[in-house]
Amino acid sequence: MDELRRQLREAAEAHRPDRARMLARVERAMTPGRPGPSDRHAGASASWLRITGATAAVAGLLVAGGYAVASATRDERPTHSIAPPPAPPATGVDRAEDDYLRADGLVDPHSNRYWAQSNVRLKTREPLTELTVELRVTQTGGVTDTGSWRSLPAGDFTVSVREEDDALVFRWSLKAGRTVPAGQHVFAGQYNHAEGARDGGDDTFSASATARTNGEKVTLHGDFTGPVADG
Repeated sequence: MDELRRQLREAAEAHRPDRARMLARVERAMTPGRPGPSDRHAGASASWLRITGATAAVAGLLVAGGYAVASATRDERPTHSIAPPPAPPATGVDRAEDDYLRADGLVDPHSNRYWAQSNVRLKTREPLTELTVELRVTQTGGVTDTGSWRSLPAGDFTVSVREEDDALVFRWSLKAGRTVPAGQHVFAGQYNHAEGARDGGDDTFSASATARTNGEKVTLHGDFTGPVADG
């Protein structure tokens, strides 16, 4: 008796079921011929018994062979991903760039019918030992200074605002001995203006910098295209 059990166990371990053939048998069992009017009830009962028996047999063989039924319906999704399309450039942005320095001018979207903020966004791949950023806001009527700010420490810069040649000029100058780290930084000038949508198409900016690593000097110029939205 022990010898018979050993032979049966070895035969079960060596068995490798043909999954495709077994699934085909299940499918055939699930699609019997149409019964006639007089034997529909009997045919339905027989078909149900055939399906149940075939399913149980297949399930037993798959378990004995160490397979999961779900593996026959595995979702074969592609493993690669599709990168999204690049975002379109923002309206009202003008870019200027050089080897290690890039800048753009943008009228802040929170500006309104009476007040506006113009942002000069600066991006540098090198630390800077010298930097001067200048923003010129054209006098289009009622343009008056209401303040300014920058994302870098206030104590690192000398800030001035003056009226010159029909323009309000904001200027930020890095103090001697201070350093601007690599990265993106913002310089913003704020001002009142005459009621209504203000056209900033004649506003300009400039940025002059010196890289710490090799002493290379760069000067960029740009403008602000597009009118301020009429809020």
